[in-house]
Amino acid sequence: MRYRTRVTAPAAALIGTAAALTTGIPAQATPRTDPSPGPETLGDPVYPDLGNDGYRVSAYHLDFAYDATTRLVEATATLRIRTTQPLSRLSLDALGLDIRSVRVGGRPAAFEQVAEKLRITPARTLPAKARVTVCVDYTADPRRTLPHTGWVATPDGFAVCCQPNSAHTVFPCNDHPSDKADFTFRLTVPGGLRGVASGRLVRTEQLDGDRTAYTHRSRSPIATEVVQITVGDYVIKDRQGPHGLPLRDVVPTARAAALEPALALTPALVQWVEQRLGAYPFETYGLLPCNSDDPQAFDFTGLETQTLTIYKPNYLLQEESKIGSHMMHELVHSYFGNSVSPATWADLWLNEGHADFYGLLYRYERGWPDSKGMTTMEARMKDTYALGDQWRHTSGPVAAPNAVNLFDSQRYVGGVLVLYALRQQIGEAAFSAVEHAFLERYRDATASTEDYIAVASEVSGQDLTGFLRDWLYGTKTPRMPGHPDWTVTPVQPSLAAPRSRRDSHHHDNSATL
Repeated sequence: MRYRTRVTAPAAALIGTAAALTTGIPAQATPRTDPSPGPETLGDPVYPDLGNDGYRVSAYHLDFAYDATTRLVEATATLRIRTTQPLSRLSLDALGLDIRSVRVGGRPAAFEQVAEKLRITPARTLPAKARVTVCVDYTADPRRTLPHTGWVATPDGFAVCCQPNSAHTVFPCNDHPSDKADFTFRLTVPGGLRGVASGRLVRTEQLDGDRTAYTHRSRSPIATEVVQITVGDYVIKDRQGPHGLPLRDVVPTARAAALEPALALTPALVQWVEQRLGAYPFETYGLLPCNSDDPQAFDFTGLETQTLTIYKPNYLLQEESKIGSHMMHELVHSYFGNSVSPATWADLWLNEGHADFYGLLYRYERGWPDSKGMTTMEARMKDTYALGDQWRHTSGPVAAPNAVNLFDSQRYVGGVLVLYALRQQIGEAAFSAVEHAFLERYRDATASTEDYIAVASEVSGQDLTGFLRDWLYGTKTPRMPGHPDWTVTPVQPSLAAPRSRRDSHHHDNSATL
């Protein structure tokens, strides 16, 4: 059996409570004489203000208590960090959170909120390579209007959609996919509501005042942008996937029967993708049809939050031929995007290109025409190839996005075109070997575009550096291997860029829709 229940420690140890995390600074550490406030950025090329390079997070423990009357969340975020240099001050990404107190190594720490940073000054300088906990008590309002937000307020609670840069509106964090960490979630909710999060349920506590606390823990590290936390009137629908994989859907109680046909598709989807990409990488999978019909709730159809993909519920009420391809897209993100996360946001094409590539393959195998009426990958790629120079002119190369065009079609179907060209160049067997090797090498970690190029060259036995860099960074579309007759339409400078999810509300650029 590929999926087995692991032998775990007793519940108190398993949960990893905030008390267990507060280990303090090692007494034997020798203070450095050159402490620094630390760089308040990880230097991402798309979102240069995100993160802090002065430490890395190994674990988060999020303790949320939802009040159904005020609709506020009282929260404590406990981070276990390891410093990369001596720090007289450190910062967490944080926006729209009402901070009450901060403790570092169990001691009160001074703090201030500046722009989207929570600056923390500990009682004493943190030495390099110190393992220490940072504990932040705060209140959050899921309905608060912010420049951007990861909260999705619902009539009976909330969910979160944090991609790409909004996890820090939900909890203070080092908000960058390169700093993945272990997560434990303890969600306290009033009677009649359920709290669910990424990972699996490891403890349920009945509390005074008709409240219940649900604790979930992830077996694998999670990037902040794909965390899921939800509270609402939900029923949990359990089923079994291939090889005994536990599947769980978190479904609005009133819609459970109507949504069942869509939810029942998941086992076959997992079986299909495992045949192509190997064993599903996490301990569980399922869907969260968010309990909101508000068209403004979030501006995309689905988001690959780890182990629990969030969807607009009405989308899933359609027939299989309308939703199956995109359900595959989101499932593939469990491999590309979640298990192997992008090293920087410029590497997003690795996520979206792969998700669309396999989502389209699934569509065409099932005989479902795509949104352009095409029924084969070759036909869709020929159509996309013709647009290549225009997209490079208006939206930049596939692997060189900016914050405005990050989620436009160039990262999705433009990424598919790159993968199609690679498969044409090295053959289907070698391409499959590259995919498996890449996923195995970077499982539970992050990888860059250059990492993918290196694996492709190594596994195929060909130096593909120039070939792939031309496809990913060139300003002109290269010749398509195996299709010398394919032509690129000349650039029309007056044409606008491909539509962006951020620019065009409610628009998704996945070719699988």
